[in-house]
Amino acid sequence: MGMTWGVVLGVIIIILIVWFVLKAINKKKKRSRTQGETPLNVLKERYASGEIDKEEYERRKKGLMS
Repeated sequence: MGMTWGVVLGVIIIILIVWFVLKAINKKKKRSRTQGETPLNVLKERYASGEIDKEEYERRKKGLMS
């Protein structure tokens, strides 16, 4: 019975370590992605990836330029 709890505790610790590492990596990616990017560049990326269509792109671009 004691060995079972040791295995369970070990798995939980490994899961927590992996979770914290992934969280730190994701936070670093978000920070590096947002630094130095202008709203227009973000809009261009969204249009290029197909996230928004041309009409939406033009409407938002016009809003940013005014």
